[in-house]
Amino acid sequence: MNTLHLKKGDLAVVLSGKEKGKRGTVLSVDPKKGTVVVEGANIVTCHTKPRRQGETGGIIKREAALRACKVMRVCPKCDKPTRLAHSVENGAKVTVCKHCGEII
Repeated sequence: MNTLHLKKGDLAVVLSGKEKGKRGTVLSVDPKKGTVVVEGANIVTCHTKPRRQGETGGIIKREAALRACKVMRVCPKCDKPTRLAHSVENGAKVTVCKHCGEII
């Protein structure tokens, strides 16, 4: 099981690929596979079949997973993509922005 630098609900930016530069919140994280799903990035088309009576099938667009190494967290204060530093303040481990030093 890998540890990822992103959590559900974080603001993130895509660093490379066809979705480069897109920003959105992290919808889900899979540490075993090393993937994340970012809102508004990597949109795929899914063809769905009706499974029950009365249900409609059709073409649905939704977000697919991206490799976590292609996504970086955005600092809410300086609004820049940043790597995270960890420090201890008042006996608690906190995450700090490398650019502005703000506690995230």
